[in-house]
Amino acid sequence: MANIMVRKAPDGGLSFYLPKRDIEDRITSIEFDTPEKWGGEIRLGNGGVYFIDPIPAPARLPISVRARRVDGVE
Repeated sequence: MANIMVRKAPDGGLSFYLPKRDIEDRITSIEFDTPEKWGGEIRLGNGGVYFIDPIPAPARLPISVRARRVDGVE
């Protein structure tokens, strides 16, 4: 599992950043996005898929969380 950062993108969406590999991309979809449950499978613009254990929605962004790579490119 890797530490990633999720933050607001300038276009209003979400941005994914993996500092260890200097990968930054936009998040195209997130499995759970409600106040009670946030996270799950996230898909990136480059085709990468990562999984964040669902948590209550963060009060503010950016947030650092642990994620594991499921499939796709880096």
